[in-house]
Amino acid sequence: MSTEDTTTARTRRTPGWLAATISIVFGLFYAYSAWAGLGNLLGLSNAAGMLDTSLNGFGWGLLLAGVLGPVIVFGLAFWLGRRREAGPQALTLLAGLCLVSALSLDIFVFGLGSLIV
Repeated sequence: MSTEDTTTARTRRTPGWLAATISIVFGLFYAYSAWAGLGNLLGLSNAAGMLDTSLNGFGWGLLLAGVLGPVIVFGLAFWLGRRREAGPQALTLLAGLCLVSALSLDIFVFGLGSLIV
């Protein structure tokens, strides 16, 4: 056995259609999380307006992070898993989705009371 046999070992890559399917399925979950973040942003902004107050800077930043976070994390997870096999690609997107979900739950813990002036 020569050294050429070990160095030319080819890695298996995910077919394009399967990688696209995995990305689209997980992308729908990320899009749902971003949509929920947008709903929180608009809903809490309206709720603060009805109370004759406004959101403070921390509140705006936290709610904008709830909208932009899923988009950024999906882009990063997609970029990290783009040249991997189907299993690791799906696990990378799943780990990113778990991160987004944990951050969304943290936003709910703060609540309206700490976001308004």
